[in-house]
Amino acid sequence: MTSPEKVCLDGKLYSKDELLFGAENRAFRYGDSLFESIHSNGTEIQFLSEHLDRLIHGMEALDMIVPSEFKGRMKSNINFLINKNKAFAGTRIRLSIFRKDGGLYSPVDNSISYLIETSVLENAQYILNRKGLKIGIYDQIRKSQNLISRFKTGNSLPFILAANYRKKMNWDDCILLNDRGHIVESTSSNLFVVKNGNLLTPSIESGCVSGIMREQIIEAAVNLNLTVFDDCTITPDHLLNADELFLTNAIHGIQWVVAYKERRYFNKTAKLLIEELNRKAFA
Repeated sequence: MTSPEKVCLDGKLYSKDELLFGAENRAFRYGDSLFESIHSNGTEIQFLSEHLDRLIHGMEALDMIVPSEFKGRMKSNINFLINKNKAFAGTRIRLSIFRKDGGLYSPVDNSISYLIETSVLENAQYILNRKGLKIGIYDQIRKSQNLISRFKTGNSLPFILAANYRKKMNWDDCILLNDRGHIVESTSSNLFVVKNGNLLTPSIESGCVSGIMREQIIEAAVNLNLTVFDDCTITPDHLLNADELFLTNAIHGIQWVVAYKERRYFNKTAKLLIEELNRKAFA
């Protein structure tokens, strides 16, 4: 009989279906948490150091205590869980950080707990989607730029409502705006616009997540001698005038967009970039 899949909570293994948290869990009560979604091909974990650096910066911003030897401990625990779950092909790793139980809005303790989970991915490397995505804009709740907007937190209601709206509209993804009506990101990805051979992406100051894959794509573009502007103010009109659009995240790499409203796009630049990305990520 196959043993149940495991998760790792604070360095200890538990069955995935085991109840692990009580009613005072702060991630449940207040969304007092951070998380990272990480791509792995077996124990070859893509951009792990960058993911852990972003978690550390997020913990510091949220006044959480960063444990000593945090990066080494997380890497060891992730590899241990991959081996226990025999996750030796494409794997999604979710690493969640949350403040320990206690208190109301004011925490009793700023030390952290962590949970590591694995799940199977269809592909072991980054594969460009064959069918382009159809996207639209979600404008009912706008994202604010603030101290924590660049991190992936448990406060995800705007993304949940946007994802529900996407389903109602029969889109593949949708774009969120900030308080000024400028484009920020999609429900789970950063956005890139290609115009006249140049790459444009919303600035971090716009309120978007400081994506790990965003940084890798910028680096890949520079390696290909493409001009990148990573501090842009992008409006919906830019989408209608673009030559190409694509979305980036740590799990899928690059996903090209075929349609926004009546506009249709190709994927020449996305193809070049995903080849460069795979060369770097899986060398």
